[in-house]
Parts: sequence; C-alpha cells; structure tokens
Amino acid sequence: MNGLHGILFCYEKRNDLKDLVETRSASSMPFGGRYRAIDFGLSNLVNAGATDVGIVLHGRYQSLIDHLGSGKNWDLSRKRGGLKLLPPFAYERQGGGTGEFRGKMEALAGVRSYLDTIRQDYVAMMDGDLVVNLPLSEILEGHIHSDADITAVCGNDSFAVDNGTYFEPDSEGRVREVLYHMHTPRGYRGLEVYIVSTQLLKDLVDECISRDQYSWRHDVLQARVKELNIRSYIWTGFAAQIRSVQEYYDRSMQLLDPAIRADLFAPERPIRAKNADKSSSYVGPAGRCVNSLVGDGCNVEGLVENSILFPGVAVQEGARVRNCVLFRDTVIRRNADLAYIIADKRVEVLADRTLIGHSSYPLVLGKGACV
Repeated sequence: MNGLHGILFCYEKRNDLKDLVETRSASSMPFGGRYRAIDFGLSNLVNAGATDVGIVLHGRYQSLIDHLGSGKNWDLSRKRGGLKLLPPFAYERQGGGTGEFRGKMEALAGVRSYLDTIRQDYVAMMDGDLVVNLPLSEILEGHIHSDADITAVCGNDSFAVDNGTYFEPDSEGRVREVLYHMHTPRGYRGLEVYIVSTQLLKDLVDECISRDQYSWRHDVLQARVKELNIRSYIWTGFAAQIRSVQEYYDRSMQLLDPAIRADLFAPERPIRAKNADKSSSYVGPAGRCVNSLVGDGCNVEGLVENSILFPGVAVQEGARVRNCVLFRDTVIRRNADLAYIIADKRVEVLADRTLIGHSSYPLVLGKGACV
C-alpha cells in the first residue's frame, strides 16, 4: 500500500523542563494557548494523508493517554489502523531492570512486532515534542523522486539546541556529514523528522538489535552516512523543539508575532486539537488584553499584556499579567502583579502578591501551587 505511516516518539528523554514535566511528558506540554505539543505531530501526519499512527510511550504517559483518547479529534479513531498506543509493557533495559530507552532504535526494537503490521510503504518518524507545521506530502514526494534511503528534515533558523543533531549536505542535498555534541554547531539543525521506507526501517532495526546498537543518529545516520543515500529537506518556517524551560518560554513568546502564527497555523494544513469544552472568554469593563493569546473560558478583569492564557484562566480586577504563560484554570487574584512567569495548571496567585521573573530566566510555578 503506497502511502505514509506515522511513528511518534513520546518516551521520556533528558531535558531541562524541570517542574513542567513532573507529571507529564514533553509531548503533552501545553503550547500556544489551546494545544499540546503532540497535536502538531499528529496534525502534520493526518494532513499528509496518514491514517495509521503509532505512539511509542515510556515514562510519565498517563497525561498523554488522557489527551489522545481514541484519536477521534485527529480523525484517527478507525476500525482498522488509526491511532495505536505502544507502551513498553515488555521492555526491559539491558543490564536488568526497567529504565529509559537509550535511543530510537532500542525503542523501535521494543515494538518490533508492530512494525510488521505497517501497511504503508513509507514511515515518517517524528518526536512528539516538536512544534511545527510541515508539508509532509511534499517532503514524501521529494523523498521518492530523489531515490533517497532516508530524508532528514532540518531547520535553518538561529536556535541552537543542546545535544542537537546537525547535517551538512552537499550542493545536491545529499548529507555528507552527521554531527552532534558540538560546541559550535555547523550545518543545518535536525528537527528529528525522518522519512524512510518501511522495509529499510525494519532491516535497520533488525541489524541494530543483532549488534546491541540503540542509537538512530550514531548507529544509523552517522555510521552509515556513506553507505546510505541520506537527503536533507530544509524547512525555513517556524519549528520549536520543547527541550528546556527557556526554549519553551522563548518559543511561546514568538507566537505573539502575527507572521509566526500565520506560518504555524497555515489554513491549508490545520492543526487539530482536543476540544477545551469551555465557554467564550470574557473581558470585563476594567479588563484589557494587549498583544496576547487568550484561550476559551477565560475571565479577564485586570490587565493582560504580551501573554498567553490557556482555557479557564481568571485574572481578577487590579491584577497585572505581563509576558507570562498561564496554563489551564490558573487564578490571579486581585492586585497581584506577575511578569515573566510560567504557571502550570490550577495555580493560584494570592491577592497583592508580586512575582517577577526575567526574560532570560522565567519563573516556573508548579502544578497546583498557591503562592
């Protein structure tokens, strides 16, 4: 069956998200006022015609399962195929005991029997914490026409990612070097999106299993860069990898730029999300919203400026919220003053409190905190 199958990696990885991932994986991080990070990967795949998507899980995945449900919101609730959750029930790490996957190849080895059920000829592999709106149909078409073994999607923006993968292609787009752990990155930053044929993927997994190799980028991309025809696709639009508190904050604030919002939420490739089940937001007579994104069900009686409010946030009279990201059902009491704050779900800031972070070090308020 000629088509595209999706695999999203949503297992825990080393990151610097701190309190924001205490009860969730990075893939279920709220983003953009009403979305979760995984909504973007799922929407990318569905917009490219994918009807079957496997979600590789490990670690704190209960929040993600609750969010995904049957996959109906992404048109992936189907009698055959559709959304398939792949938790690590049978996985045991080498050396005894359970633990994190050491890499993508080990994660795929843990769901090797699932790979045999794939009906499509090509697989798109993506990380669940990537926020982007890619033309995957165009990328797949280029992959086929170039006779590539693997197509790696790269960004060309200025954001450097800790422990990122970088690709150096030649003038024809063929990757000649795969680099990582560099103090001064060069080449194009990999977005951890790859197109590969189903058969080649199964062959690579089998070979890596037989050699106790677990890393996609080291044991496949880097080790086989001369053997395989690895091609690059350079994406010039917005792309955020949610790996640290600072990057999460910086990338969220970028959404206040209308041009970036238009790029990420292109109408020809809609981003689907779970319904918030909230009423319309209300801005009171004394309330003001300036250059902000406000989700459904918010009640704004104070000042909200350069901020992102998720559904159900309440800002009471006299309160000031500037340069903040407030998750669902957060309450800011009267005359409180907040700046450069990321507040998790159901945070309550008491009346007359002043909490000031900094643009280069935003203050994080953990889930359910009362301060």
